[in-house]
Amino acid sequence: MSAIDTQTPRSVAISMSESPDMAVLGFSEGHLREAVAEFAIYLLASGTNLAYGGDLRSGGFTELLFELVMRYRRDEDTDARVIDYLAWPVHVRMEATDLNALAAELQGFAQLALIGQDGRWMSMEERYTLPSREPDEREWGTGLTAMRRTMRGNTDARIVLGGQVEGHKGAMPGIAEETLLSLEAGQPLFLIGGFGGCTRDIAETVGLVDTWTGSRSAWPGRQHFKRYTQNDLHNGLSSEENQVLARTPHLDQAVTLVMQGLRRLRNGGTPFGPIRKG
Repeated sequence: MSAIDTQTPRSVAISMSESPDMAVLGFSEGHLREAVAEFAIYLLASGTNLAYGGDLRSGGFTELLFELVMRYRRDEDTDARVIDYLAWPVHVRMEATDLNALAAELQGFAQLALIGQDGRWMSMEERYTLPSREPDEREWGTGLTAMRRTMRGNTDARIVLGGQVEGHKGAMPGIAEETLLSLEAGQPLFLIGGFGGCTRDIAETVGLVDTWTGSRSAWPGRQHFKRYTQNDLHNGLSSEENQVLARTPHLDQAVTLVMQGLRRLRNGGTPFGPIRKG
């Protein structure tokens, strides 16, 4: 597999989480972790920075990304290769001393981006002035949206896989909101539908795959995707390639297609740039 040009840093957002269809499709959480790891390894090896909006729970995907970047860090790397965007309602529940200790441990490998309710990057010094507490329901909704908008503005492409459609905080499922923000901005977007879930539903709505028995039409926000088609993905892949990406259950095929799309975008002059603080 050819790597994309590595002379200029760029950042790709990863939106991956459990899908309600995984068991039916023959996947487990182990397969999902393998998918996250596989994409991360190829992207890091190509010189691409990774962005993920998650929490810091033990055994989660954020922890996996931190482990991978430490393992695959190149000697010439001087900046953080993974940025974990922590929404206000996520980090306000934590002690500032714990956040600071983790940030120090990750220095040179990864970065914690503390995002305020208004989408601002908060310094650790500012976070120390705020008491830890439990956020209310409104803060969860506005805080997650603000974080996702900031991450969208500081990344150059997005890879989407899986996603629950129930039990979410905010106006719509998290995977859906992140995908919608990318579509609205014309950001290169890769929809990997083989794990089902929210991503498979979105791929169906934009015309990449046919309706299937597991399709869910009523989750909040799905109607917003009806105004988009596969021509709005801007990801360097042909229509046929995007259709394959949206339905393949084979991880190696999905990784190959994503890397191929990124390489074409880079060779075509798409302005992949370094991490930008918004």
